[in-house]
Order: sequence, then structure tokens, then C-alpha cells
Amino acid sequence: MFPVTRMRRMRTDERIRNMFRETSVDMDDFIYPLYIKESTVDGNPEEISTMPGQFRYSVNDAVDFAGLLEDQGLTSVLLFGIPNHKDAVGSSAYDPNGIIQQTIKGLKEQTDLVVIGDVCMCEYTDHGHCGIIKDEYVQNDPTLDYLSKIAVSYAQAGADVVAPSDMMDGRVRAIRTALDENDYVNVPIFSYAAKYASTFYSPFREAADSAPSFGDRKSYQMDPANFNEAIREVALDIDEGMDAVIVKPAMPYLDVLREVKQKFKMPTIAYQVSGEYSMITAGIQKGYITEDLLNESLLSIKRAGADMIISYFVPQLLDMDKPY
Repeated sequence: MFPVTRMRRMRTDERIRNMFRETSVDMDDFIYPLYIKESTVDGNPEEISTMPGQFRYSVNDAVDFAGLLEDQGLTSVLLFGIPNHKDAVGSSAYDPNGIIQQTIKGLKEQTDLVVIGDVCMCEYTDHGHCGIIKDEYVQNDPTLDYLSKIAVSYAQAGADVVAPSDMMDGRVRAIRTALDENDYVNVPIFSYAAKYASTFYSPFREAADSAPSFGDRKSYQMDPANFNEAIREVALDIDEGMDAVIVKPAMPYLDVLREVKQKFKMPTIAYQVSGEYSMITAGIQKGYITEDLLNESLLSIKRAGADMIISYFVPQLLDMDKPY
């Protein structure tokens, strides 16, 4: 008790503070999301207006930029594609010569990065939803076949990991079965098991050209008010064979992230989503906050239990302000 116990003794000197720092964030902790757009011209990446400092790349530019990030210490990338052709079943997503398949092949040829393919349909469908539509409702079970086709096509292209983000029931089991039947038993599944229907995704919809043409995604993504439901979702995906869990978004759901990590002891990833990036970036640009908030936000995510963080801030953390 005071005055014998003085907590400030361990804070007086920066060297001592560093000795006993409980949480750290290292470059090995990050996965960087890359957007690859089929119509983008080499050497002329398109800046995403809702996400200042982020770009849509051609295949060649994405591979080159990822290589630059790897040289600075990045170990993993997560790929999103924007194709020229969209249709009701998202056929460009599982095209062997699709935009993501080409990017995977290029990355595997030119880098040693861990390449993760985001498995979803919203960027590839003409209606912008994450599955097959009937009577303006996303059909769960028919969608599973298409998600499985996408995952297998990514594995065939050389992806190290597939990451289903659609939130269909049973997708992990369906994808695991399809991968195993095609001799991809060693390709892990990182499942977006706790993915909320969040306003924080708004900038992403512009970035990936994936806004739904009608309705919303609340019939398959989770209600932000629900906590216990997320725990059930994670438990089900573990039973179906997932290898790592993704919680999305990150900071608004740190309570969920912490409980998932403590309860299941699974490799756990938090996605610091587009809205988090844009909000922090805008605050820094306006001078309302300092860049210290970026570090504080990342520490909070790690402290809550994340083993890795998907974040758009990787180039900034590497002191690379421009894509070239």
C-alpha cells in the first residue's frame, strides 16, 4: 500500500518502461490487403478516394509493390479482386485466368510472401451480394458450391491460404471438403468467423466496387449488438475445420476479440478495416489527432488478443508514403 507501493517507480525511466512493456507490435504481426483491378493500367495505380493513400493496382504493379513491402519486412498479403466482368454467379472469381489467380501466380514467382486469397463473391457479382440470389434473398446452400470453386481455384493458382469472408453457414466445411478432395489438404482456412454488418466497411465498398445493388448484408453478416452469437459462430467454424479465426472489424469489437482468443486459444487475426483506416487517417490529416493514435490503436488490438492484424497502415509503418 502507498507509500511503500508506488506504481510510478516502474514508469520513471524509459529504459525501465521498455523492459517491462507487456505488449508489442512487430512487422511480422501484419497482413496487408491489396486491391487488384483488371482495368488498371500498369504504372498508373488508382487512388481510392475513400481511403487516401490506398490504391487499386494492376497485376504487375501489385506484385512489384508487394515485393517492395516484403523487402521492408512484410510477410503476408491478402488479395481482393475487381474484375471487368461481373455476373449473377461471380464467375470471374473462379476463372483460372482471373485477376486474383494471375496475381497469386505472380506473387509466388517473385516473392516469398504468404499469399492469402479472400474468398467471397461480392466483388464479382453484378448484384454486389456475397452469394447466389433468388427472390432478392441470398441463398445459403447453393452459394457453398461457388465458394468452394473459388477456394480451389486459388489453391490451384498457388495461394498459401484461403479466407472465406461471406458468412454463409457451413462454408468452412464445404471449402475444407473441396480442398481435401483436390489434394490441397495443407492449404489452411482463415475464416472470418465473427464478421459484423458494420458501417466501418463503407470505404471498402468503393474500394472493391462491391456495394449491393439492393438491400443490405444484414441477413448474413452479424448484428453489431450481439456478442454471444459471435462465440457460437467461431465454435461452429472450428468444428468445421478452420485453422485461424478472423474478427472483423477490430477496434469496435475488442471485447469479442478478447473473448475469442481466451476461450478458444486459436490463432486469432483482427481486421482493422477500411473505416478504421479512413477515420484515423482523416483525423491525422486534419490535425485533430497525432500519428501516435495509429500506434495506440494497433497496441489495443494486440493487447486484446490478436496474434496478427490485417491493416492498411503497413506502408505508413514502413515509412513508405507513396506506392512507388
